Amino acid sequence: MEYTEKDLKELVRNKYSEIALQDKEDNQASCCGATGCSTEVYNIMSDDYTNLEGYNADADLGLGCGLPTQFAKIKKGDVVIDLGSGAGNDAFIARAETGETGKVIGIDFTEAMINKARTNAEKLGFNNVEFRYGDIEHMPITANVANVIVSNCVLNLVPNKDGVIKEIYRVLKPGGHFSISDVVLIGELPDTLKESAEMYAGCVSGAIQKQAYMELIKANGFVNISVQKEKSITIPNDILAQHLSSDELAGYKDNGAGIFSITVYAEKPKDTDACCEPDAVINP
Repeated sequence: MEYTEKDLKELVRNKYSEIALQDKEDNQASCCGATGCSTEVYNIMSDDYTNLEGYNADADLGLGCGLPTQFAKIKKGDVVIDLGSGAGNDAFIARAETGETGKVIGIDFTEAMINKARTNAEKLGFNNVEFRYGDIEHMPITANVANVIVSNCVLNLVPNKDGVIKEIYRVLKPGGHFSISDVVLIGELPDTLKESAEMYAGCVSGAIQKQAYMELIKANGFVNISVQKEKSITIPNDILAQHLSSDELAGYKDNGAGIFSITVYAEKPKDTDACCEPDAVINP
């Protein structure tokens, strides 16, 4: 079955609306919270946040595939944008870095996640963290306002990755940078995995080749691009078996293809021609 970009977006929206109501243990035992729980229960994607300043258990749904805030070089007073902010975990950790003089804006297109994040922010009493409902391909943010953009296991869910990277470039200040954790591929996945809508919402078949991912960032004008962290993702056999026959599963394991979590850093050039003043006011 062929899915349009609109179909895939709606699939992800619906799935993550369900995930917002699940607990962390269910999400961590599956593939980005999307598939049924694995009997081989362990963290498939996410890293351990619990020792990071700003960590809030209520905001941790176990959906990430890295720790982008750890590598994001956030300074006191920075304006930070978190793409696909979910229940607010990365935003709250970013807030610990930027302090009371900075500002953190989370963007998510799932209303259930936005509501959960706003509730968490209210409980914490943060008046410089806000969550906006919107599509990261068309961010509800003025151009040239962010010092730093972070995102955790989100771009791979978006069909139009080029559109998101262009938006990241637009909203960053000249000289600003991003640190994004995401899922990429090396080698070819079996067609049945690629075509599975459930695995798409689970972060895997929406991923693209690592080389193509890096080239897309460069093609959009970013400089000083580097991979800050890379780790192999092992999906349990009982999840793979939902999508592959025994022969396909054996072939997949033998063909050298791999699924990886990477954290990528890149900067918007300082001398870029800005369409707006660098200190433009953020839309309320």
